[in-house]
Amino acid sequence: MFTTRFEAWVRRHAEALMSALGRSPVTPNQITVVGLALTFMAAGLAAFGHLRWAGVVLIFAGTCDILDGALARTTKASYPYGAFLDSTLDRYSEGAVYLGLTAYFVTIDPPLQEWLVLSTLTALAGSFLVSYVRARAQSLGFACKSGLFQRPERVVATVIGLLAGPPLLYGIVFLLAVVTNITALQRIREVWLQGRAQRLQRERETRAAQAAPHRAP
Repeated sequence: MFTTRFEAWVRRHAEALMSALGRSPVTPNQITVVGLALTFMAAGLAAFGHLRWAGVVLIFAGTCDILDGALARTTKASYPYGAFLDSTLDRYSEGAVYLGLTAYFVTIDPPLQEWLVLSTLTALAGSFLVSYVRARAQSLGFACKSGLFQRPERVVATVIGLLAGPPLLYGIVFLLAVVTNITALQRIREVWLQGRAQRLQRERETRAAQAAPHRAP
């Protein structure tokens, strides 16, 4: 998938690039904030119908999202608040893009208007749920990284839709409405399987502990 081999390739090259900026005064958090500002700009452009420019700006915003983590790793500047800020602003970024698309779709004639607005809001809810499920699962000690459409795929799909414009953009929005929620369900199932395995293991250990005194001489 995109989030395995290709993401690893992108990460390696981003870290090589950021090693050249290691002595500069630029910090990972500053890059994160710049990325958020660019995303808001892209959302505004989309809202006013400048779809291709929105896609171009969103490419730069996505680049910042890659470079902030790469700079943090190469300069050994990773710390919990930086990771927290990055994850939080990512949610703002996704929300802004979907709201910008919603504002654009409101200008389209019915009945397509209603379907596109509904699909965009469904995709927004699904993307937030994907992130929440992972965060909640990890806070409880579960591993939760799988899924059909994680954030990199969603960003790439959105950029392609913006650059291509209608009608491909419409199709991608409908697609995101479906696959984001499928991804959330996949992660819920993944955590359920892990929880089930833990419960069965505890039950086996309990039965073994109860049977031990009867086997003792």
